[in-house]
Amino acid sequence: MTEFLVRHFVKDYKAVEKVSVRTAYGVLASVTGIFCNVLLFAVKWAVGFLVHSISVMADAFNNLSDAGSSIIGLVGVKMAEKPADEEHPFGHGRIEYITALIVAFLVLQVGFTFFKDAVGKIREPEMIRFRVVSVVILILSVGVKLWLGMFNKKLGRRINSKVMMATATDAIGDVVTTTATIASILFFRFTGINIDGFVGIGVSLAVMWAGIGIARDTLEPLIGQAVDPQVYERITEFIEGYEGIEGTHDLIVHNYGPGRSMASIHAEVPNDVEIEVSHEIIDKIEREAMRELGLFLVIHMDPVETKDQRVLDVKEHVTDVLRMIDDAVSIHDFRMVDGKEQINLIFDMVIPHEYGRERQLELKKQLRSKLEETDPRYRCVITVEGSYVASAKES
Repeated sequence: MTEFLVRHFVKDYKAVEKVSVRTAYGVLASVTGIFCNVLLFAVKWAVGFLVHSISVMADAFNNLSDAGSSIIGLVGVKMAEKPADEEHPFGHGRIEYITALIVAFLVLQVGFTFFKDAVGKIREPEMIRFRVVSVVILILSVGVKLWLGMFNKKLGRRINSKVMMATATDAIGDVVTTTATIASILFFRFTGINIDGFVGIGVSLAVMWAGIGIARDTLEPLIGQAVDPQVYERITEFIEGYEGIEGTHDLIVHNYGPGRSMASIHAEVPNDVEIEVSHEIIDKIEREAMRELGLFLVIHMDPVETKDQRVLDVKEHVTDVLRMIDDAVSIHDFRMVDGKEQINLIFDMVIPHEYGRERQLELKKQLRSKLEETDPRYRCVITVEGSYVASAKES
């Protein structure tokens, strides 16, 4: 079904890097969500009204809020498609994240409203009317929501959309809450005990938790995220694949909406090559990064030693010593200023963000001590900086 809808409603559906194609995917997901959720609201509201169940009614209005969220998402996707202008040179892509944040607050509001209603039902319970047809309809709605969740998850992965992935999570959460509602009705049928209000509280809490999750996922790109390790590898491999580039470091990626990013990076070039030659290579990489990666890339050149074997050996020795101390730390921009009485080793040391001030000082102390054991003339001039790449755990 998913592939059928994509092929029939998304023109040029394989070109997911295009803004127009991403918008088409967003419109398809939103319209499908509106249709399914309005249908589920109507059915569940009728069932809840017939059986006098607050948990079913809460579930119904949760679906209505989901439909409203899909409408807001549709408007947001269309607005995010607007091209760059004088006031917004990087486009309007972040509107998609702002839209998702609005949706998150709507979900939270619905969950809080039905939390209050559920507390009221616990204080003054109403008789539940059991009907087999009601349970059957709710089971069918679980199937619809399960499909909708998988549908959004598949499209979200295809176009790398956090908003769709969050919607998928919300839909799966609805599967859990509706299943709990069914369980409360069946429990009453076979025991005569009315736990509807308590289940309603559980449903409302699950709805609010889904809202918090959506808000968290959409706030991250708005605030600014560390570079995903896969993105880091793809960009660095692309740049380092060019002749005349010895290495890269300090990659920073700024997200201006899905599929709209700019990045800056330091590229190491041989210090014995004329600057005009290296600059021409850098210009070529920047142009081709836009064409092949869809990335606005700014590259800073760092000249490095590539032929002086003594300098290269000392750099390798420093790297090996640091790896023995802590293999999570690395160095770059290594330079050596030689002298008879003193040899300055100048470099940047990249450490994980979770390392505190004390850990930084301890690393410097250990490294200096180990290197001075090799040669008492070594004096380290170290600049400590944090990594902009997310750890495997974070990603």
